[in-house]
Formats: sequence, structure tokens, C-alpha cells
Amino acid sequence: MLRPDYPITTARLILRPFTPGDLDALNSFQSRADVARYLYWGPRSRAESAAALAKRVHSSTLTKEGQLLAVAVELAATGQLIGDLNLEWLSSEHRQGEIGFVFHPDHHGKGLAAEAATELLRLGFEDLGLHRIVGRCDGRNTASAALMERLGMRREAHLKENEIVKGEWADELIYAMLEDEWKDRD
Repeated sequence: MLRPDYPITTARLILRPFTPGDLDALNSFQSRADVARYLYWGPRSRAESAAALAKRVHSSTLTKEGQLLAVAVELAATGQLIGDLNLEWLSSEHRQGEIGFVFHPDHHGKGLAAEAATELLRLGFEDLGLHRIVGRCDGRNTASAALMERLGMRREAHLKENEIVKGEWADELIYAMLEDEWKDRD
């Protein structure tokens, strides 16, 4: 079980549960074609973001496998919502999880996603007791792949034309980190 002690603060960020008041900020990046380019969904309307947010508001803890922890990322200095993190509990028996992240492009290239995702890995390994955490991305998503590498995750697979995404074949990259690798990181 994982019930994070919110808010989680880093040098520049506050990680917290989503609230209904996050709709405008969330839609400000979910509605962008450049954000949705490598995701399974296209640019979201306000109503689609509202439906996604409604699920995220009720996903602030993990009580059993198969659940998704949704974490809002805001700038500590301004309180602006800039990102959306996921930690899915894939298996309690095998102690496995999966991370995901989406950030507003105005905040790319500043190390903020790595700062936030490091906390997500910490929650998974140290608080939930996971043995292995994976991350997946479209093979063309070089920014997400680079982020996972910066986090210390290693590329385990490059699946050629693994899925049809938005009507075309897409490669999938799979990264992973083990609990011992988390403990031994620099």
C-alpha cells in the first residue's frame, strides 16, 4: 500500500494530489498537439481533460495492484501546475510498477521532469517496496527516452513496429530500473 505524505517537496517543485481546480492548467498542456504527439490520445478538449482529471482526483493512493497513482506537479515558486506523473502498481507478487510523465512544453529542458520523476521512483522503491520499475515510450520520443536515461533507467528493449498508434505503426522503447540500481545510484 502507498499513501504518500503529501505534499512532497523538492528543491523547485511540489508534488500533490490532483484537485478539480486543476482543470484549466491540465488542459493547457493536454490540449496541445505537440504534447499528445507520442501519446495514445490526441489533443484533448476541455471536456476530455475534465474526464481525465476526474479519474486522477481519486488516484492519490495505491491500495492494491492494478491501481494508478496520479501526482500533480507544480512549481513551488508560483503554484503553477506544470506536470502530470503516474505510478502504476503492476504486480504485488513480482513487486513491479510503471512510471509515466507528461509536462507542459514551456517547462521542458530545465530538469524539472527529472526532479519530479526521481521522487516518483523513490515512492515506488522506498515506500511501496517495488523491485522493478519500467517506463515505456514511443520510439520517436527522444525527449522521454533521454529523461529515463538521465534517471538511471536502462533501455531493455526497442520493439520495432510494436503497436498501431493513431493509425500508424510505432516502435516502443522499454526502460527499467531495479531496486538495487536505485539504491546504488550516484
